Amino acid sequence: MKRLLIALAIFSGLVVSFQAKGSDMAIKDGNKVSFDYTLTVDGEVIDTSEGRQPLSYTQGQGQIIQGLESEMIGLLAGDERTVIVQPKDGYGEVNPDAIQEIPKESLPAELNPTVGMTLAMQGPNGQQIPVKVSAVNPDSVVLDLNHPLAGKTLNFKVKVVTVE
Repeated sequence: MKRLLIALAIFSGLVVSFQAKGSDMAIKDGNKVSFDYTLTVDGEVIDTSEGRQPLSYTQGQGQIIQGLESEMIGLLAGDERTVIVQPKDGYGEVNPDAIQEIPKESLPAELNPTVGMTLAMQGPNGQQIPVKVSAVNPDSVVLDLNHPLAGKTLNFKVKVVTVE
């Protein structure tokens, strides 16, 4: 009976499109995906969606880090996976050129910088960029502009919620 219906649809010029939804659809480029996750680094929980809405993104658009996005391909709603992302596929290696020494006088006068303190700088598009104070000298401060997770291996536990 199904063959007859499909044949009639083709014969009549009607185009019929079948698309899997939800748990039947494997993640591929262009899919809207939502997933729950827990990110750990060196055994410490850094971020999690627990108690919040799942994270949503469009596969193949570079909206999440490359190492995680590539491991999501082929998963179905309900699938769980542990994904280990090496620095080169996460936030990159530590870049020594991103460590800058600046004069203390360029900081606000009321600021008393200490090693380990995180400051916010303004990026070229107005975005806030966190920088870490890595050394305090008598007349200067050494700032590390690398992403806080640069050089770190990221361990994600993910559970796919929806694939559309």
